[in-house]
Amino acid sequence: MIGLICATAAGAAARDRLAAAWPDRTRVYEGPVGDAVRAAFVECEQLVCFLATGAVVRLVAPLLGDKASDAGVVCVDEAGRFAVSLVGGHGGGANELAREVGALLGAEPVVTTATDSVGLAGLDTLGLPVEGDVAAVSRALLDGEPVALRAESAWPLPALPVAAEGAYVIRVSDRAVEPVEGEVVLRPPSLVVGVGASKGAPVDEVLTLVEGALREAGLSPRSVAGLATVDAKAEEAGIVAAAERLGVPLVTYSAERLAAVEVPNPSAAPLAAVGTPSVAEAAALLGGGELLVPKRKSAMATCAVVRRPARGRLAVVGLGPGARDLLTPRAEAELRRASVLVGLDQYVGQIRDLLRPGTRILESGLGAEEERARTAVEEARKGHAVALIGSGDAGVYAMASPALAEASDDIDVVGVPGVTAALAAGAILGAPLGHDHVSISLSDLHTPWEVIERRVRAAAEADIVVTFYNPRSRGRDWQLPKALAILAEHRAPTTPVGVVRNASRPDESSRLTTLAALDPAKVDMMTVVTVGNTATREIAGRMVTPRGYRWQQEEAR
Repeated sequence: MIGLICATAAGAAARDRLAAAWPDRTRVYEGPVGDAVRAAFVECEQLVCFLATGAVVRLVAPLLGDKASDAGVVCVDEAGRFAVSLVGGHGGGANELAREVGALLGAEPVVTTATDSVGLAGLDTLGLPVEGDVAAVSRALLDGEPVALRAESAWPLPALPVAAEGAYVIRVSDRAVEPVEGEVVLRPPSLVVGVGASKGAPVDEVLTLVEGALREAGLSPRSVAGLATVDAKAEEAGIVAAAERLGVPLVTYSAERLAAVEVPNPSAAPLAAVGTPSVAEAAALLGGGELLVPKRKSAMATCAVVRRPARGRLAVVGLGPGARDLLTPRAEAELRRASVLVGLDQYVGQIRDLLRPGTRILESGLGAEEERARTAVEEARKGHAVALIGSGDAGVYAMASPALAEASDDIDVVGVPGVTAALAAGAILGAPLGHDHVSISLSDLHTPWEVIERRVRAAAEADIVVTFYNPRSRGRDWQLPKALAILAEHRAPTTPVGVVRNASRPDESSRLTTLAALDPAKVDMMTVVTVGNTATREIAGRMVTPRGYRWQQEEAR
């Protein structure tokens, strides 16, 4: 919960905007400011104070305890110009909160945490439990000293400027190793504990069995991703409470699925009780992995431990049409999360400044789409966090299709939508896509012209607005005239046509013309051509397709 505190009418106005935007995340504190801050600091995970930073410093100073547990505090000035991350930048999430508040209120986020200021990923913000000398290793990264990454298994971490060797070390391990001076240990969620229990098994017995199995195998409980069991035990109190105490989810599977898993130690007892010859081992192994601890038993419980293989992560990111302010916040976040970036060289140039130090860039030129897709999938299979970029929306005539054709279920795939060229051009022209519309690429490099022509003809006969991608190049100069001729068989010569080149970029240009007057020679590959339907009109210099057909009905009368 985020506590909202203000002292003036101007502050109250901004406060109310946040409260309205985040009704389930925020709580408004009224009354004397000092009392409100003290109450919110105890009751909320984060605070947004519409007060001077000096005043907030004096109010929260007596309340501060430890940066791992203190609330995150953001200050917003009276004019709403700045959102300052004051306390708990990483641990309390104030840095990210300042960015969110800034985006919502139109304020500039002010983040002074050293790693954030230079674009480094904070070691305590990677989403993994962290142990050891965080301050010293972070300082070494900031100072450019060599920091070695020693990962016992690949894990999809954000980019870090690491070296093969160094006096400082970042270790990725699920083993119960104690970090030494100048070392940080990141705990990946790589362990799954399968659990079975008799009815009424006490939570202490289940926990003792699980913790003992981890300890004797030399494994860290902080790397346990979850407990797993059979559906019939989904509400077994001892198992449910054990998962809660460990702070991990409880996952359950049907007896039929568990019975299909080959295990080293099947038993007749669980087969008779719940319908599968194994609960603990089968539940732990169901997602694949290495059985580190075979079935262990206590009086009323069983457990087994499996190390799951690391799953790489592939984010297919749409960069939008080119303007930075049309790049979505989610796309920016994925670019910062990636340790490997794969993309066309000219697109890499657009967003290079957003990448974290240490990001490995694999760029190539035009015509290498399939190679880029294969490279991105291969890097993800190695356990990396990969961002594969494309212009517009990566799923529209871009990289998502070839990448997903290569990818299997051994990696995690995330799609990040972007503003398409058709949408960007439409916004510039007016509202040409107000009714049914279709996008057709006129490039016959990947699609036979006979197929393209059939689609153009179908759109023409159906009276659908058409946006042409890849309309004309030096080597393909006849396809656009042919497509326009097909449309002209079904539409009047005065049908509005919008032509937009380099939509949203500094050299953007646009014009409205008609189906009869359009000169294909003035169109190139950087251009989007939108042809209206029989209802499309030019109104005040804008291209508009009505949502209904009222205009046609009125004209008919």
